[in-house]
Amino acid sequence: MARRKRDYYVVLGLAKDASETDIKRTFRELARQHHPDVNPTDGGERFREINEAYAVLSDKEQRARYDRWGHPDDGSGGLSAVVDAAQQIINNVFRQRRGQKGRGRDIRYTLEVSFEEAVFGASKTITIPTEGGAAKEVTIVIPPGMKPNTVKTLKGDGEGGKGGAAAGDLVVMLRVAEHTSFERDGIDIRSQHAISFTQAALGAVIDVPTLDGPVKMRIPEGTQPGRVFRIRGRGIPQAAGTNAPRGDHLVHVQVEVPTELSQRQRELLEELARTSGEHDKPDPKPRRLLDRVRSLLDE
Repeated sequence: MARRKRDYYVVLGLAKDASETDIKRTFRELARQHHPDVNPTDGGERFREINEAYAVLSDKEQRARYDRWGHPDDGSGGLSAVVDAAQQIINNVFRQRRGQKGRGRDIRYTLEVSFEEAVFGASKTITIPTEGGAAKEVTIVIPPGMKPNTVKTLKGDGEGGKGGAAAGDLVVMLRVAEHTSFERDGIDIRSQHAISFTQAALGAVIDVPTLDGPVKMRIPEGTQPGRVFRIRGRGIPQAAGTNAPRGDHLVHVQVEVPTELSQRQRELLEELARTSGEHDKPDPKPRRLLDRVRSLLDE
């Protein structure tokens, strides 16, 4: 059974009547204290819990729903979706009645995050302009497993309205920087890894880079170029928390062909070619290719 989520106010150590300023100040203090780079003891679980609580309590609409209904997965089934849909209809009706006249303009912002930040989640503070040439800081919470080109809308964080009209929104386009080694494929990660001819022929145990650091992977003898190996549970998290299900890491193996050979290496390969029947008549008592490779390399 999945662990029941803690109350978001308890997570941040706040009372239910805490102000927006209190929530933001407390979040920053806790985020600095429990950041995985500073406090890696729990694998970032506490940091992700803090981010999740702040993402809800810092949004007026989400906080109001949470105060009324609690966590959407606390036995309410599809009730959360019904509440969201009803709230959206009410918001649209009020917006139509108010009209758009005087409403503050939306501010659009493009934020680039690293590949790892999109995978494991993070919080980013951006600076946006406000009326009068001033600027304000806004914290953007990146959920674990965020998809590229996700758009987050922060209600009321745009330009202020006129004559009592509503403020505009802050619309943030989240772009994910390319990784030098990894490529995302849904909830899986793909990468290329080169092995030597002898490793492919004789088998080996190699270190493969993953998002969680190097992982030992066995290369069976006779591995062919282009073979794909699956390292389970090293892909994209599908939720917050260290026990959240994850995709896999798919390793595409390429066999390196040496471009320069020593005299001895050339002699061994020529001998292999002869015993394989590539230059002479077939061996009347053929041996398995791997046995011939072993015998030549053992000489």
